[in-house]
Amino acid sequence: MSEPTSPAAGLAEAVARLADAVARLAPCVVLTGAGVSTDSGLPDFRSASGVWRRYDPMEYATIDAFRRDPVKVWDFYGRRLRLLERAEPNEAHRALARLEAAGVVEAVVTQNVDRLHELAGSRNVVEVHGSMRTSSCPRCREVVPFHELGRLLDRHPAPPCPRCGAILKPDVVMFGEAMPEAETARAFELARAARLMLVVGSSLEVYPAAGLPAETLAAGGALAIVNRGTTQYDAEALVTVDAAAAETLAALARELLGPPA
Repeated sequence: MSEPTSPAAGLAEAVARLADAVARLAPCVVLTGAGVSTDSGLPDFRSASGVWRRYDPMEYATIDAFRRDPVKVWDFYGRRLRLLERAEPNEAHRALARLEAAGVVEAVVTQNVDRLHELAGSRNVVEVHGSMRTSSCPRCREVVPFHELGRLLDRHPAPPCPRCGAILKPDVVMFGEAMPEAETARAFELARAARLMLVVGSSLEVYPAAGLPAETLAAGGALAIVNRGTTQYDAEALVTVDAAAAETLAALARELLGPPA
């Protein structure tokens, strides 16, 4: 069933096949992972040069690690926040926002916490892993927005709650925490109703988000994948494109909508 793209076929041919599938089955639901943001200067997590090669997730990305040593965990998240302060949406984010505005994309379900879909102009974004947009106090529930958090980190190794002084926790889903109930339910609802799910920049290894393509396929929908490297669903996809997200989605938007204004 799958038609994987060989290097000789070229990106243009791959994009033409992807555009045909999207045009026939639109509006599609898009699932994005870290690979959609690498062209914005944000490293992915699982590749040979990814974040988890340098940081042990059990030491820096679990709720138990945060409770045990929040200052150590904030050394990791503080570095991420500084990257996000400089990061801008890339062509992939902008293409998805443009496709949504044109009615080609119904919603973006994202595993990313970087806010870049929103900054690019996407409106229907479901953040299943939370967001660095805010941090919250585990004690008094005070919520601190992104721009204020940076100022706190200028003065403290771990940001204190401005109300009670407890160390804030970034509003991302850490390993060992429950997924956000409403966002997860919405993501699965979208997956089951989708005629086409377009996966972009995800290795489809982290559950429950990695199970969303199976929901689409079980309900009779189709799957297309744009990702550097293989995924467990490649054999079931209508089209797989092993290429960079930014270049591929920019070309897809031009194919379907013409050049941006």
